[in-house]
Amino acid sequence: MPLRERRGSPWTGLGTVIAKETADHLSGVRMVVIEVLVYLVALVVAWFSTTTIRESIGESPFLFLRLLTTAPDPIPFSFLGMVGLVTPIIAIAFGFDAINGEFNQRTLSRILAQPIYRDALLFGKFLARLLALTIALVSLWLLVLGLGFIRLGLPPGFEELIRMLGFLVATIAYGGVWLALAMLFSVLFRAPATAALAALGMWLLFTLFWSVLVTPLLATLIAGPSEGILGPSVAYAETAQILNRLSPETLYGDTTLALLQPSTRALGLVFVSQLRGALLGAPLPVAQSFLLIWPQLTGLIATTIVLFVIAYILFQRQEIRA
Repeated sequence: MPLRERRGSPWTGLGTVIAKETADHLSGVRMVVIEVLVYLVALVVAWFSTTTIRESIGESPFLFLRLLTTAPDPIPFSFLGMVGLVTPIIAIAFGFDAINGEFNQRTLSRILAQPIYRDALLFGKFLARLLALTIALVSLWLLVLGLGFIRLGLPPGFEELIRMLGFLVATIAYGGVWLALAMLFSVLFRAPATAALAALGMWLLFTLFWSVLVTPLLATLIAGPSEGILGPSVAYAETAQILNRLSPETLYGDTTLALLQPSTRALGLVFVSQLRGALLGAPLPVAQSFLLIWPQLTGLIATTIVLFVIAYILFQRQEIRA
C-alpha cells in the first residue's frame, strides 16, 4: 500500500505554536515563581559582589567579569555558580511535560486534527520553551549588568561586554541541552513525574558524579591506572579529559572559565614545552578566547540538536489516538 504524501509544508502552523506556547510560559504561574526566586537570589549575590569589588577596585581591570565570578561573604557561590545551577532546573521545568502533558489531557489528537503536522508541533514547543528561557536569562543578565553599573559607577568595557555576551550565549546553549533532554523524556514517558525525575537524575549524574566517580572508573578501564612507573600516565589523563567532556557541565564550565577569566590560555593538558614564550597571567585577547571555547560551545549546540532529533524520531513513531 503506497504511503500517503503530506500536503503542504510540514512547518505549517509553526508560528502559531511558538506564539501560543511562549505566551503560556511567560504568563504561567510556574514561570512567575521561578523568575521571582531566581531574580531575588541574583540581586542579593550581585549586591554583595559589588560591595566586595568596591573594596578592592584596583586589583583587576575587569570589574564586570569579577561581578559574575566573585563569591562574596557570606554567600558561598558567585553569580556564575548560581546561573549554572538554576539554568538546567528551569529548562527541565519547562520541558518535562511538553508532550506527555498533551497526552494526559487528551488534547494532542485535537491539536493534530488541525492543519498542524507533528514536525511543527514538536519544533514549535521546543523553540517556544527555548525562547522563554532566553527571555528569562537575558532579563536576568540585563538586571545584573544594570545593578553593576549603578553600584560601581562605571560602564563595562567593550571587551568585557563581548565576553559577557559570549557567557550569555553559552548559558542559553547549556540550557538548550537540558531542555532537549527533558523533552526527550517527555516523549519517552507518559507520566510527567517520571520524565521530570529522569531528567533531574541525569542532571545530578553529570553535575555531581560524572567527574568524581564515572570518569576515573572508565578512564582506568580504558587506559590503565593513573600512575605509572615513570609518573602520571598521559594516556589516562587524555582519556579522562575526553570522558569529562561528554558532560554538558564540563563543556559549560570550560566555556565560562575561558570567557570570564581572561588569563586562561588552555582548557586541556598543557606540557611545559608548550608554555615556552607564553606570558603567563596576561589576559588573552577576546578573539583568542572565543577560538579557545569554540569546540566546547559547538559541543553544547550539537548535543542539543542530537537530543532533539532523537525526540523527533521517537515522536514521529508514536501512535496517537483520539
